[in-house]
Amino acid sequence: MNEEASGLDQYNVRAVERAIQILLSFDDSRPERGVTEVAQATGLHKATVHRIMMTLLQHGLLERTADGEKFRLGVRMVDLGLRALRQLDLRRVARPYMEQLVERFGETCDLGIFDRGRVLSVEVVYGDHTLIVATRVGTHLPIHCTASGRVFLAFLPSEIVEPLLQEPIPPCTEKTITCPHRLREELEATRQRGYGIDDGEFEPGIRAVAVPVRDVFGNTVAALAMLGPVERMAWGRISAMAQALMETAEAISALVLRA
Repeated sequence: MNEEASGLDQYNVRAVERAIQILLSFDDSRPERGVTEVAQATGLHKATVHRIMMTLLQHGLLERTADGEKFRLGVRMVDLGLRALRQLDLRRVARPYMEQLVERFGETCDLGIFDRGRVLSVEVVYGDHTLIVATRVGTHLPIHCTASGRVFLAFLPSEIVEPLLQEPIPPCTEKTITCPHRLREELEATRQRGYGIDDGEFEPGIRAVAVPVRDVFGNTVAALAMLGPVERMAWGRISAMAQALMETAEAISALVLRA
């Protein structure tokens, strides 16, 4: 066991560890198992296995076979696996295109995905100026006042967006749009022009522009953004960046995993 893995032992949660053991007991040789079989394969008590499997069943990570006697991995597992593949493939494909944008405009380029009502940064290429806007991979950003967030609010399905628009809209700066009606107007403008804008609403003095990255079905799977100080992000430059971002997003969409 390596040092990192050893250090992580202190964070182990027994119930989660057992759930993982149960899920991993389903493999190509035994894709369907009953509770007793899983208990034997994992060495766990049958009652414990039953409780955990019922929880996994409830959340779609397991499903019953047609006869109701056994279980197999559920479609939610497939969805989670495909999400992981899409994100890995998305980053791999997007990185060189992002580097080209940074070389052309000199500003930071960020790739974000929608994550439980926020924007999760999954790739960043930094600009080459002395003063740059620094964001980090793994950072969560608010959805209502960032350019990438506006893209998700404008282009994700209404059943995802509407609950978010019912929540309180906290100000991040004095320029943040906190009126629901005004925010909806801005989202409509985002849809009309095809890109989202943040004009100092998240951080004072910072402007950003973002566009959707779509899959083969037209679903928005990511947001590609460029950001920098307002002194370097004049509105004419924003327009040029938006056009370049849209062309880049289209190129990324043509190459990224479409499953």
